[in-house]
Amino acid sequence: MDPKGKKRKIAEENRGFNSSWTESFAFIANAEGLPACLLCNEKLSNNKKSNVERHFQGKHATFAAKYPVGSERKSAIALLLEKLGFVGNRSQMHLFSDFKNKTEIIQKIKDMPLSAKTVKERAIKMAGNITNQQIKDINSAPAYSIACDESCDVIDIEQAALLCRYVNSDGPQEEMIELIPLKGQTHGEDICEAVLKCLNDNGINTNHLISVATDGAPSMRGSQKGFVTLLQKALDRNLLAFHCILHQEALCAKTFPPECMEVMNLVIEMVNKIIAKALNHRQFRALLDEVDSEYSDLLLHNKVQWLSRGEVLRRFVACLEHVKTFLKSKNLNYPQLEDTEWLEKLHFMVDMTSHLNMLNKSLQGRGNTALHMLEAVLSFERKLTVFARDVQRGTLSHFPSLREFKEAYHDHTLNGDYLQGAIVDMQTEFGSRFSEFRKEKMTLSFPVTSLEIDPSLLNTFPGVIQADLEMELANIADKDLWVSKFKSLTAELEDVTRQKAQLAQSHEWSEIDSLPTIEKLVFQTWNALPDSYSNMKKYAFGVLSIFGSTYLCEQIFSNMNYIKSKYRTRLTDESLQSCVKIKVTSYMPDVEKLSSDVRKQNWVTVAYIKIMLDV
Repeated sequence: MDPKGKKRKIAEENRGFNSSWTESFAFIANAEGLPACLLCNEKLSNNKKSNVERHFQGKHATFAAKYPVGSERKSAIALLLEKLGFVGNRSQMHLFSDFKNKTEIIQKIKDMPLSAKTVKERAIKMAGNITNQQIKDINSAPAYSIACDESCDVIDIEQAALLCRYVNSDGPQEEMIELIPLKGQTHGEDICEAVLKCLNDNGINTNHLISVATDGAPSMRGSQKGFVTLLQKALDRNLLAFHCILHQEALCAKTFPPECMEVMNLVIEMVNKIIAKALNHRQFRALLDEVDSEYSDLLLHNKVQWLSRGEVLRRFVACLEHVKTFLKSKNLNYPQLEDTEWLEKLHFMVDMTSHLNMLNKSLQGRGNTALHMLEAVLSFERKLTVFARDVQRGTLSHFPSLREFKEAYHDHTLNGDYLQGAIVDMQTEFGSRFSEFRKEKMTLSFPVTSLEIDPSLLNTFPGVIQADLEMELANIADKDLWVSKFKSLTAELEDVTRQKAQLAQSHEWSEIDSLPTIEKLVFQTWNALPDSYSNMKKYAFGVLSIFGSTYLCEQIFSNMNYIKSKYRTRLTDESLQSCVKIKVTSYMPDVEKLSSDVRKQNWVTVAYIKIMLDV
């Protein structure tokens, strides 16, 4: 009542819809902000609780009795809202209740694409949410390692991929933390400064960092001003530093004699003669189809791809007779195709690159521990001794292509000494590399052979107390329960390795992916240990976190070039990083939290507008 005794009109009271009426009385606000009943679609003329309650108790007493106030009524109304297509705090059904085709209208609204700005903002928010989850897990892990590599995008901006490997409750994780754009120089100090800034800005604790893996570029591994050297100086302690095992393997594969490399170059030249010109390419494909060849085309060589060389040679030899026929028909003269010494080197290259490709494929992919990768390299190094002896004796048990050549050309005598020398030179190159992995083999093997290792010879990790580690190892040595656990792990690893070898022999690479990963088996065993062996677990998880290669960096760059292509050159660094992170991560963004944050933000905006209007 006002001072004059006049009664105020309801319209002057500025009443608003109370959102609690939805759960209590099954009412929502319509387009005009007035109460609308979800059960009978009746609209009330004002926002008064007494009117809303009277309507609900009077006309929907059966519903009120069936679903008492509390969780039952709340669930029933929530289901009703879902069926009616309720979005936010307004029902689309009531909004378009006067339209005959309201269902079609609602569906059209749902199918409307979001604006480019909205998509960009949501991608950035989802990537940010994923980063927060990653950082939380990294900081709670006992140790983590990083891998860093750089590559130019389509507009020549140098992008440095920074990855972290760590162990969380689900096992070992390999995650991209950031794709760092380097706009200026890319010297070791520039990369080190950018990486440290990224770690500090994201609140990642560098005290837990134990290892770093890079390629062999001077900017990364220079003894004075390389990234790794400067990083260790900045942290004022030594790290386990590894040169990517895949890069080293690729360098070893380039040690073929000059004559063999000339064979490769000539093959590439002939393939280009056939494929580079459209008419020649069409006619050659027609020839292969006409003679029912096993293959329908040749392959082009790509120096960037590790497996390209072997595949090109293998396909070329398989189509060799057809290649000869086609080149003669085009009056292209290559006398080397009739030279038995040249053909001998060609078939030798086919077999050797095939062996190298099998090694390379075993080193690629996720789920490989650094120890597994080192063992694969050491095993291949020993195989080279067998290959050299096989060639020297002329049995060619491990050189099927060369054996077929020998059977086809009976009068030709293989130059066993030359071929053996090429293999020995490659073996020498393998022996001179992978020094950092060889040096740390005992540390890398700890998760698998912990009961057989002298703990005093191990590297120390942050957070692991050496004296307590030695005591825990002594304590567990005679506990049959845990000793049998490690024996079972060894048997499981042997079984998986055997299956992988059999599948690799038959080139069933997709089947290999379905096998349990080595790191997962090791993690499950160690995770079963009680916390009374905390130092052992920390050390084992620290070793599991070590990168053996920068393979995932290369994978990220492939995704980067696909996302930021020549058709999307204006993509910003922030958007590029967000898109790549969403593509490669194993984490799922917390959509519920993101939606809740958006709703809160919208309510704040609405409240601010109302305040401004009232003013």
